[in-house]
Amino acid sequence: MVENNHLDLVKPLAQKVSLFSKKPGDHKSLIPELTMHIRNTPTEPLHCIYTLSLAVILQGAKILSIEDKVLPCSAGQSMLTTFDLPLVSHVSEANRHQPFVAMLLKLDYNMILRTAAELNFPKQTSSTIFEPLSIHNVDSGLVDALNRLFELEYNDALRDSLLPLIEKEVVIRLLQGPHGPHLRKLALEGSPSSHIVRVISWLKQNFMRPIHIDQLAEQAHMSASSFRQHFKSITGTSPLQYLKTLRLQEARDQMFINGLDANQASGVVGYESPSQFSREYSRLFGLPPQKDVQRLKQQV
Repeated sequence: MVENNHLDLVKPLAQKVSLFSKKPGDHKSLIPELTMHIRNTPTEPLHCIYTLSLAVILQGAKILSIEDKVLPCSAGQSMLTTFDLPLVSHVSEANRHQPFVAMLLKLDYNMILRTAAELNFPKQTSSTIFEPLSIHNVDSGLVDALNRLFELEYNDALRDSLLPLIEKEVVIRLLQGPHGPHLRKLALEGSPSSHIVRVISWLKQNFMRPIHIDQLAEQAHMSASSFRQHFKSITGTSPLQYLKTLRLQEARDQMFINGLDANQASGVVGYESPSQFSREYSRLFGLPPQKDVQRLKQQV
């Protein structure tokens, strides 16, 4: 096959997903972990948090920014996010005749651990670099598995029986494919990356309460200085900045989805000072809370 056959591999699936909903937006499916994303026009940069997941761009392109890194991702490429990662994302290529089309499959951390253990991979060297987000061209095996996963949307009789098998197949293909080194590093028990990921998982559940660095370092079985170093090398940001981003993103969701005002949202996520909340919110999202939420509603 030609060098860029990954573009041809995703075209049939892009057509199927495009027919799933002719309206632009984010669309849930009968498969709880699977969502479809369609845009008819390029979008403005949006601050968001990507969870442990696999995204496959079927048509169009988007651009991701993590700190000072700019990462383009286009049709025929898959993007693996290995933990909850704050970033800025926008669709860069889309129009009414060729909309942006993507699939997003949320992954289960425990399934990854179990599957990696079953496959019994050779122990990785400490020099293997852990990347929180990796982008690679798709292969025919992965696309075939995702196609069968999508087809379960229309198969009530077999959906419950086949869903866990196909999801496990996707994980196996990820572990054995170009994303594998990063995913296996995540699953390596006792590695610094696995400790940091567990701390991040705990932070996601507890970010509304007062948190101290020493407390997080103890959970990671590291000194405070070592914890800061490993945390920043993996996430690209400091623990406190990561925590702040989690809180501000949650506050944004509370205002946008649940209709809270800025004072209510700031209290929900643990801010004692509404003015400090407003300053930090504006610094991250570029607008004060009320104006930012209005902008989000206009985009939708």
